[in-house]
Amino acid sequence: MDTRVETILSQMTLEEKAGLCSGLDVWHLKSVARLGLPEVMVADGPHGLRKQLDFKDYVGLTDPVPATCFPTACTTACSWDTVLLKTIGEAMAEECLQEQVSVILGPGVNIKRSPLCGRNFEYFSEDPYLSGKLSAAMIGGLQSKGVGASLKHYAINNQETFRMSVDAVVDERTKREIYLKPFEIAVKESQPWTVMCSYNRVDGIYASDNKRLLTDILRDEWGFEGIVMSDWGATNDRPAGIKAGLDLEMPDSHGKNDERIVAAVNDGTLDIAELDRTVRRLIAFILKADSCKKTNYKYDQSAHHALARKAAAESAVLLKNSGVLPLDKTKKVAVIGAFAKTPRYQGAGSSLIRPHQIDSVCDELDRQGIPYTYAPGYRLERSETDESLVQEAARAAEDADIALVFAGLPEAYESEGFDREHISMPESHNDLIRRILETSRDTVIILMNGSAVSMPWAEGADAILACHLGGEACGSAAVDVLYGDVNPSGKLSETYPLALEDTPAFLNFPGYTKSVEYREGIYVGYRYYDKAEKAVLFPFGHGLSYTTFQYHGLSVSKNKDGVQVSLKVKNAGQRDGAEVVQLYVKNSPSALFKPEKELRAFKKVFLNAGEESVVSFALSAEAFSYYNTLISGWHVEPGTYEVLIGASSRDIRLSQAVDIEENKPAEVPDDRRRLPEYYELKDDILDISAAQFEMLYGQPLPEREPVKGERYHLNTTLDETKGTFIGWLFQLIVKSQIKKMAGDKNEDNDSTYRMMLASINEMPLRAIGLFGGDIVPRFTPEAIVCLLNNEFFKGVRYLLKK
Repeated sequence: MDTRVETILSQMTLEEKAGLCSGLDVWHLKSVARLGLPEVMVADGPHGLRKQLDFKDYVGLTDPVPATCFPTACTTACSWDTVLLKTIGEAMAEECLQEQVSVILGPGVNIKRSPLCGRNFEYFSEDPYLSGKLSAAMIGGLQSKGVGASLKHYAINNQETFRMSVDAVVDERTKREIYLKPFEIAVKESQPWTVMCSYNRVDGIYASDNKRLLTDILRDEWGFEGIVMSDWGATNDRPAGIKAGLDLEMPDSHGKNDERIVAAVNDGTLDIAELDRTVRRLIAFILKADSCKKTNYKYDQSAHHALARKAAAESAVLLKNSGVLPLDKTKKVAVIGAFAKTPRYQGAGSSLIRPHQIDSVCDELDRQGIPYTYAPGYRLERSETDESLVQEAARAAEDADIALVFAGLPEAYESEGFDREHISMPESHNDLIRRILETSRDTVIILMNGSAVSMPWAEGADAILACHLGGEACGSAAVDVLYGDVNPSGKLSETYPLALEDTPAFLNFPGYTKSVEYREGIYVGYRYYDKAEKAVLFPFGHGLSYTTFQYHGLSVSKNKDGVQVSLKVKNAGQRDGAEVVQLYVKNSPSALFKPEKELRAFKKVFLNAGEESVVSFALSAEAFSYYNTLISGWHVEPGTYEVLIGASSRDIRLSQAVDIEENKPAEVPDDRRRLPEYYELKDDILDISAAQFEMLYGQPLPEREPVKGERYHLNTTLDETKGTFIGWLFQLIVKSQIKKMAGDKNEDNDSTYRMMLASINEMPLRAIGLFGGDIVPRFTPEAIVCLLNNEFFKGVRYLLKK
């Protein structure tokens, strides 16, 4: 440890040590001026810088400084391009350097367990390997410029419903193989400066107090060297959190938790050595962050906009093409859909970027002088069909050679704070598409959405281009792809199911008030669909090109380091383009239930027309391993595996068997007898019984709903108090305040209003003071708990307490 760290630590008072463990305000760490420790600023991400100017705004509604809005993670993940993600990380770091921000809060690597998660647009994939590799690349780019990343949300935070309190009930093997794996990859490969713990509970313990997560696994097993910070308001028991390994509480607790830490040290419930361990890490972090600051730094705004455009174009996924694309610029085009003029280019919630500029499709067509007619087709603020707008759009389509229909998910459909209830687009969008398909000879559907959607009209479309949420340059990027200036090379990072009922978590998402049971286990995304041989709309890894690629010459050999794989890929078409070569390992027959195959490597290769290249992979033992709960470690089961090379999880072009030896002696669980429901997936809807899941989980399942008549406490949510007079009154006050902050907007169609209302309703009472800022008395949560429990005078004393 740096001697300077030890020198500073030795001179700090107990109160200063305790104070350093929480923020100064919403976005700054505390300083200790007399010892030369400066303030450090953090800011939201993860697809651009969201730096607020009003540091007293605890709910984050004030306009942030302008910044480049890069495509969201749901989009850039479809690039399957680690070099691109690293470059985006570098660019975001440059913007942080200009704004004196030391840490950006991202990337988010939570697994897309269900397409309903309202925050899926911020996450990369349903696959842990892809998520981990892309996040490691972005972190590497950020930190190469001297700006820290905050890898989030650790861990098992896969829904917005009751995200602040729900207990994620997940068996150990599934934790390790699916939900912790992307964090493990990112930590081991990129050493993020910070890891952000999530709000939820894991195995009954809040993530902020969970020593097994924060210390035993993160630090002791994976070798994490940075600091662990809380999500905003995620702390539960601050002294317990320090013992568990939570270094930094954000935002500040108005001094309450500082006092609790001091009291815990003084009464012996917190060892001063444990506090010193945390403070030592914080001092080292602050000194490192300060040493990387630059004065008078300026980034190239135009270059970053160009990068955002490149990223959006290279991440676009051509889902279907009958030959209508790329477009001829001389063709008469009808541009239909309000998204063509007012694009959906980013998600909603804490990641909302204020971009320097926004390129719409119509703006770019005008700039290039490409003639078109425009019809909005639907209203942005309504889900219902406007027949007059549909008829206007149909007339425009009839008069054109080609109709380009822009549709997807409006902002109110997906956001931080609440989950979706279905995977349908608004009826106004679907009705418009159906009508245009009836009237136009050639119709191209361009989708702007943050997660998978159903497409009841897909068979009739001539082409479908998924642009997802493409950032500030989404419109110009879409034109680049549609007209062939960019050859599409994106591949889906999540499966598009035919129906919500087909998804593996359908019966267990979002769970109950107190817990959510991950009964599907390791069967997430394509791991389930392929094992169950279930038809899908578009498979994981799917994406077309304007050229064709041929695969041949697969070679698989073993050496002392593992398995070496090589093959040849040729661009057999007339256009230059890039292909994502995907390597899956098909598992050996086993008594243990396993997915049919799993992604273990990928590489994006650019080839000129007619060019051929050798693509190589090196597979370690990890590529053939699973987590064996009998030995609490990774185990390679001996047997014959297959190395599969494909253009998607369901487009396997080459395969070759390889015999793999055991890496260590270990008993293999016999799931054929113990867990038959997991071994053979037969039902149309995945329905794992509680008894089978409890056996997999290895302990009794926790309570799902609050026990009637139990006392209210600080972890009671506001929603749980709605049957009481105090709860009703407080909700009335909260709703009134939210409406003032969100403005006079339609409640159902405003994502900010819905996010804030859901977040506060589902917030533990202990967190109310943190988000209330200075206007809420310090001991309001304790007072509310007393009043709910009919302890009136005790509650009043708390309200009067300073």
